[in-house]
Amino acid sequence: MRSFDLVLRDGVAVLPGRGTTPCDIALRGGKIAAILAPGEACAAAETLSVRGLTILPGVIDAHLHLGHGKDISRPRVPGDADQESAAAAAGGVTCFIPYLMSAEPFEDIFDEVIAVTEAGARIDFGYHCIISTEAQLAGVPRYARDWGAPSFKIFMNNRGGEGKRLGLPDIDDGFLLRLCEAAAACGGMVCPHPESIEMAWVLRERVMQADPEGKGGLAAWNATRPPFVEADAVQRAAYVAQVTGAPLYVVHTSSAEALEAALRQRAAGARVFVETCPHYLTHDETWAGGDVGKINPPLRSPADREALWQALLDGGIDTVATDHVHRDIASKQGGIWAASPGCPGLETMLPVLLSEGYAKRGLSLERIAALTATNPARAMGLDHVKGAIAPGLDADLAIVDLAARWTVQRDEVRSSAGYSLYEGWELTGRVVHTLVRGRFALREGALEDAAVGTGRYVRRVLAHGGRR
Repeated sequence: MRSFDLVLRDGVAVLPGRGTTPCDIALRGGKIAAILAPGEACAAAETLSVRGLTILPGVIDAHLHLGHGKDISRPRVPGDADQESAAAAAGGVTCFIPYLMSAEPFEDIFDEVIAVTEAGARIDFGYHCIISTEAQLAGVPRYARDWGAPSFKIFMNNRGGEGKRLGLPDIDDGFLLRLCEAAAACGGMVCPHPESIEMAWVLRERVMQADPEGKGGLAAWNATRPPFVEADAVQRAAYVAQVTGAPLYVVHTSSAEALEAALRQRAAGARVFVETCPHYLTHDETWAGGDVGKINPPLRSPADREALWQALLDGGIDTVATDHVHRDIASKQGGIWAASPGCPGLETMLPVLLSEGYAKRGLSLERIAALTATNPARAMGLDHVKGAIAPGLDADLAIVDLAARWTVQRDEVRSSAGYSLYEGWELTGRVVHTLVRGRFALREGALEDAAVGTGRYVRRVLAHGGRR
């Protein structure tokens, strides 16, 4: 008789090619060892009944910022990774890929960052590099080859001193071209923050002159960086990427115009992945929370929000990620012009999709699994170990109660941000257990202290990478 470390009994799992399936899942050595028929006989060190629960592949959050205090460039101490990965585990996230930001060559800090993150992380992780300097651009082949970090972000808006608040220098479209060429040559991928900032400057000046005190709130912020500013940069980046042979991963798509621009380029032959974030699906410029909702790109119109939902349903959008920023609520003070952009989202992304998507809009569990696990694993070069419930892959699982109703409370937020855009929202669907490589990071809704420091760095190779 076969023997396993843990068998999950009596549940329903979302399986690749089979959909929602009653089954038992057997785990051994941190891997999914077998998918068993319900009640199939076997020996196990531990058996857990998950009757009434649904087993999804663990969420892979391919877009977030992991930092220290108000600095979102990188973790400085293990506690940084501990606290934010606790928020992740509470939300069914089993692997995340933060953006590493520095003006230094990454060769000088990469090993240290991995060590610090591993010392505190409760879940597995990768890293993207934000490429902003000539030294970093020269290092692109090494980052992909030696560290298994083949995805590279570029802030297309970092011109005219726009990047100073992040400690980053100016770049231009020539730099974008050379990054795309370098990524294509080493099997990498470019992840642009898409904004045509020169046009945004013109609009910002007009809006701020008309509304110097920012009384227009979120609508005013949206007016300074409207959808066409995002869409113009998306189409430009996608075309350059296509010409050079590099795949493109368009981050935090917030508007119908930007989505349409990406889909046009995809139809024209560009390899384009499209990501959106939960806050663009649930919030818009009319939100009563005001300055707390300042994000970049801005929250858009209700019509944009509906267009993004439709693209989740019909397949136009490939992935959902958080763009999690853990600066605390004090960073939102001073009015709309002074408030810091960004919001936390690690612990609410999956519950929001279950509640607002599955329960209210008919977004299937299979589609949620694709958007949050299978597609990000494939896009980011993790599908050799993660992204689906299948024998041989890591036993990364998010086990949820689809019927559970609960209210998001500020005092229960685990992220160091200490707040949520969803405070006071009643959601339907809650994470009960989170397993990372077969170990519980969350069990019966409670964090497992033993998970601290068990997260491991995962090297990535892109199957869809550029010209090698």
